[in-house]
Parts: sequence; C-alpha cells; structure tokens
Amino acid sequence: MSELLTIDDPGDPRLHDYTGLTDVELRRRREPAEGLFIAEGEKVIRRALDAGYRMRSMLLSAKWVDTMRAVIEACEAPVYVISPELAEQVTGYHVHRGALASFGRAPLPSAADLVGSARRIAVLESVNDHTNVGAIFRSAAALGMDAVLLSPDCADPLYRRSVKVSMGAVFAVPYARVEPWPRGLEAVREAGFELLALTPEETAVSLDEAAPHRRERVALLLGAEGDGLSRRALAAADARVRIPMAHGVDSLNVGAAAAVAFYAVTAGRPQP
Repeated sequence: MSELLTIDDPGDPRLHDYTGLTDVELRRRREPAEGLFIAEGEKVIRRALDAGYRMRSMLLSAKWVDTMRAVIEACEAPVYVISPELAEQVTGYHVHRGALASFGRAPLPSAADLVGSARRIAVLESVNDHTNVGAIFRSAAALGMDAVLLSPDCADPLYRRSVKVSMGAVFAVPYARVEPWPRGLEAVREAGFELLALTPEETAVSLDEAAPHRRERVALLLGAEGDGLSRRALAAADARVRIPMAHGVDSLNVGAAAAVAFYAVTAGRPQP
C-alpha cells in the first residue's frame, strides 16, 4: 500500500515531478530527459496503471483520497496529500480533477517492430499540437487502428495535455518515431503497406473511391494543422486521398479528419 504523506511546503523536493506543469517548453524538455510523464484524473491514472506503467508518485488533494483509495492500496509509490492552494502553487494551475500521478516512461519500440504485425496504421508528420495528438490517439484507439508512427518533430503523446485529451488512449495504441524522415517511410512500404496521404487537394481520390478498407495493409499519412503534409511526405505516398467536402469547406481540423479517415480505413473490420 502507498504511504500517505502530507506536505505543506511548495519547495519540498519530493514535489519536483509536478513543478511548472503549465510551462510547455520546460516540460517538453524535462519529461523525456527525466523519463517521466504526468497523468491527470482518476480514469487516466487507472488506465496508465492498467497499461503497465510504473507509478513514481501521486499528488492528491485531501478530498480525493477516498476516491483514489483502491489505487492507493494497490500501489507502493508515495502519495503526497496537499491543499488545492498548494497544488496550484506547485503546478501553476488549478487542478480541477484533484489527482495527478507521475509515471516512468517505457522505451519506445522501433517502427519496424510495430509494422510487423499491424494492418492499419496512422503516420503523423509535424503534428505538434498536443490537443490534436491526443484527439488522434483517442480516435485511433476507438476505431481500431493498430499503431501510430510519428515524424521526429511530432508532439509527445505522453505530454499531460495529450494524455488528458486522449482520455488515456495513448496507453492503448502502440507508437514509434520514424527516422530519418521521410526516408524511413520506405521501410513501411517494404513491410507491405500502401501509403495513402490525406490531403484536401481536389485532384486527390476520394476516400470512397480509394476504398482503403479493402486493401490488405494501409498506412494513412496525416499532416499538421494548416500546413498539411510536406511535399516530401506527399512524394513518398503511393496515392493521395481526400475527404469530400460540402458548403465550400476546404478542410477539417486534423483531429476530425483523422477520425473520418480512420473509420474509412477500418470499415467492416471486426473491432476488439
């Protein structure tokens, strides 16, 4: 059972994992370097544990101790109990969900390891908005995608905002970085995947016509909000596909587009 420790000093070194959570640039550097990530809220914390991640510690306001009792009893990591005011002082924001936990990261698999057993994968290029990454992972989990591959400059799926938006789905869908980019995509093709680049270009084939759900192995390429896929990524694709639009709308948010495309890619496929 975890030990409950009451802390009233914001400078206590035991709270180091939770300091400055609103400083995006700092946390983007710190968390991978220190081998940790932050999960927020009861459901997300439970999902991280269920996925096998090792808890380093948990930070709770007193009223959340009873709610998290089962987690506390099942873990050995220390639990720091602090006031809501102190939590805001340490983290930089009001912790609405009342519970934070620090977890240790696991080594990422290689892209080659992931594509070996997959049939439907998403490939993200330069998607550097954490909210979009979280939304894409949530859709990938819900719609039965097997894995996600990321270009080197994509946002971290384990950043707190990504984890929160995904509702912990980042723990359910395996992912890896593709390097070098985009030359590393050649290994995906060699594994038997057809690379379909999602683009709003009118010359692209509609998803209905492309019928990706009938293809044996499909890798769906998605680009950043606004800029879309780079010319090099488009050149690396086997085909360009688009979502037909009405009312003069030229494109969707990448998170929404991903959900539509994932459904098209997995339509008719038995879900787990």
